[in-house]
Amino acid sequence: MKLSNRYNRANILTSIVVLIITGIIYYVVIHFILTEKLDRDLAVEENEITQYVNTFHKLPLPASYLDQQVSYKTLSGAIPERQFLNTIYVNPKERENEPGRSLITIVHVDGKTIKVTITKSRVESENLIRIILLITLGITVVLLLALLLINRFVLSRLWRPFYSILNRMKAFEVTRMDTIEQEPTKIDEFNELNKSVNAMAERVRQDYKELKSFTDNASHEMMTPLAVINSKLDSLLQTESFTEQQGALLEDIYHATARLSRLHQSLLLLAKIENNLIPDPQAIDLNEMVQAKIRQFQELLAKSKLILDEELAPAEVKMSRYLADILLNNLFSNAVRHNITGGHILVKLDRHSLTISNSGKVSQLKTKIFDRFSKAADSEGMGLGLAITKQICNLYGFRIDYREENGWHVFAVYFGD
Repeated sequence: MKLSNRYNRANILTSIVVLIITGIIYYVVIHFILTEKLDRDLAVEENEITQYVNTFHKLPLPASYLDQQVSYKTLSGAIPERQFLNTIYVNPKERENEPGRSLITIVHVDGKTIKVTITKSRVESENLIRIILLITLGITVVLLLALLLINRFVLSRLWRPFYSILNRMKAFEVTRMDTIEQEPTKIDEFNELNKSVNAMAERVRQDYKELKSFTDNASHEMMTPLAVINSKLDSLLQTESFTEQQGALLEDIYHATARLSRLHQSLLLLAKIENNLIPDPQAIDLNEMVQAKIRQFQELLAKSKLILDEELAPAEVKMSRYLADILLNNLFSNAVRHNITGGHILVKLDRHSLTISNSGKVSQLKTKIFDRFSKAADSEGMGLGLAITKQICNLYGFRIDYREENGWHVFAVYFGD
């Protein structure tokens, strides 16, 4: 989820919760104020009745108005306490019940205790509260919509420089030696981000130059002594006869030197692939290359008594022919090397994917199979073949997967859409 969306969601949810809580408090306060006003009006009416009784020593006539009723009742038993309460008011004009507010009090007239009930209609108060509530809800909705629109458009515009910098960082390639252009903005944080990104890119370019120079120099310096060692070994093996022990020692040295030379070439190839230093991408007929690779491996297949089945369809990909040959060679070599005597290999190719499956033992490196120098204990390889294959796929946007399925080791390369 984008930061702006997460911020908008948290901001709107917080605003809704706060507005609901404040709306409830506002409603309760308004309701309390209006109820207090009704109670004061009832108390005024009570005071007028009391003064009338004290002056004329009799009760005023019972009255029934549109919004007020006064009734009397002579008490002979317990005297109730003075109290305010919500009740039902009968509107004489509309002839219907309405919410009301009553004040129950007592007066004494000629030695009699009279209960006086003064009732006022609460319709106007309730209508006023309803209007205030609707206005409050309307203002709340308008505020939320305004907040949503502000977050959607204004904040999106404010965040535009950040996404522009992010896209330029994604498109940055150290091999091109280009700079990350600054996005003009008045926001200090984004200007600081621009400067930091360009400073980081400059450091990366400098480190890349130094690493590339070191790699070139190291590879050049390593090739010369390796070539000399191999040449001297060849000359030594041709000069005179050796004892069996000396011959075994020389053979070990020869194999170790050859292994070191292959390791050097593999690491140099990985560095070139990672830094995209192998140009010449072209449209190649992968079907033709797969068939050629099958012919090249016929002797190894026969030697290991392996049975190869193929299901090939026309397929064309755009990549370096040199790297395509390395990719196929690594996958075929892996299928042969990690197979069993008399096993099977199945090669499937269509315009979407290449799948090479082989029978074999259960793998112990399912999650690390594409890591460098990751190999089984009984493997004689260097553990770089599949790592190189993975880097080639990454270079051209392919996806490579490995899985074990019904006793088969399945490597699938997906070319995309």
